Amino acid sequence: MSMADEVVLLNYWASPYGMRVRIALAEKGIQYESREEDYLSNKSSLLLQMNPVHKKIPVLIHNGKPVSESLIAVQYIDQVWKDKAPLLPSDPYLRGQAMFWTDFVNKKVYENRKRAWRTKGEEQEAAKREFLECTRLLEEELGDKPYLGRENLGFVDVALIPTYNWLSRREIWKLQCGGKAP
Repeated sequence: MSMADEVVLLNYWASPYGMRVRIALAEKGIQYESREEDYLSNKSSLLLQMNPVHKKIPVLIHNGKPVSESLIAVQYIDQVWKDKAPLLPSDPYLRGQAMFWTDFVNKKVYENRKRAWRTKGEEQEAAKREFLECTRLLEEELGDKPYLGRENLGFVDVALIPTYNWLSRREIWKLQCGGKAP
């Protein structure tokens, strides 16, 4: 990798947010150096320097310049390496739709998944119901297409895949879907 293409990702292997950035880099075929962070108890000086506001991962560092927050980093990757597998459509309406569904994934899917994982009792049951409704809406939007809103991997898919990855472990967080979710 030449200096002009120096790409470093400050990350933690299990982070769904870091996974978004890793998926985008892989889809674009971008080589990068991954640096694991102990972001809960022992944040590195590099992480604190590169993300002094939020002090969290992931942080994409491109030629020494940090880009924080997973979806902002994915959008940055898409803009910088726009000639390789575009993640966002060029059509303004389709781009707007992609941003709408990505916002839905961030605000509804991720938040309800977290609530279902971290809460107990009725609050957990409500989060499970809301999460299942989110998956129903996404399945409806997907229809017979292989990806959300398009025929190839896109921005919404990159945002969503890490959450669906957790569904394979739903028995751990006792999300008894009863066949209601994919």
